[in-house]
Parts: sequence; C-alpha cells; structure tokens
Amino acid sequence: MIWETLGSVLLGLALAWAADHRLAHRLPARNLVFATGVASALLGAFITHSALGSGHVLATLFGAATLATALLSLLLRPQPRRTRSTKVSPSGV
Repeated sequence: MIWETLGSVLLGLALAWAADHRLAHRLPARNLVFATGVASALLGAFITHSALGSGHVLATLFGAATLATALLSLLLRPQPRRTRSTKVSPSGV
C-alpha cells in the first residue's frame, strides 16, 4: 500500500509538471496545478484500490493516472480567440 501511495504521488507530480511545462499559458497558478495533480492521483489510487483490493499495483497506478489527467484537464482555460484583422484595400475603399 505504501508503494501505491508513493507511486501515485510521484505520478501526480509528473503529470502536473508535464501539464505545467506544456500548457502553462492556459493553466492557473503553478501551486494549484501541482496540488491538483497530487490530490487527484491519490484520490484515483484510493478509489481504484478500494474497488479492486490489494495486489493490483499497476491497475491502481493506472486509476491514479486516469483521475489525475481528468482533473488536470478541468483546470485548462480556453485559448484566447484571435481577432481577425480587417484588410484595407490600397485605394481606401
């Protein structure tokens, strides 16, 4: 159980770091991203471990990664829309 917990924490940190590194311009504060990654990975591991029981380490880590990815994706803000510039003809018309 301790290895599942440590593995889930490390997995949550790794996913949060990857999201922050790749999508920093669309995410809120870095502290919130890392806290969400760790907490959601621990919650996913807890739910999976409760459903399957002990002895399913890989499945538990998969459940942790799945929930962490899902909750980190909820933090994403929409990309700002680009405004279309109006072209002016050379004659001014």
